[in-house]
Amino acid sequence: MDPVDRLRELCLALPETTERLSHGEPTWFIRGRKVFVTLADHHHDNRLGFWCAAPPGTSEALVTEDPELYFRPPYVGGRGWLGVYLDVPVNWDEIRDVVTEAYLMVAPKSLHARMREG
Repeated sequence: MDPVDRLRELCLALPETTERLSHGEPTWFIRGRKVFVTLADHHHDNRLGFWCAAPPGTSEALVTEDPELYFRPPYVGGRGWLGVYLDVPVNWDEIRDVVTEAYLMVAPKSLHARMREG
């Protein structure tokens, strides 16, 4: 499966998530308002990846640990967002965890409860 399609599948599997273009890229929103993941298809470089919300300290730790997979995205990296390359071999279970963490960083508490129930 295409990496963009796999990312889309992971994002849209989460409660009350929608997709629409933002800044010319597929972007996933919670309740149509809050961004938690955005595709970065050769945005400012020649790489395919995505940017996502991340818990405090996570971005720095992952970029240091595995710079072949993770990076600090422009614009939002200073706010703790994480970049993930999709043009390298990836562990899709790990990507699912990153996407879920991004979702939980942005989602209202009522959706946290739905995640625990599901």
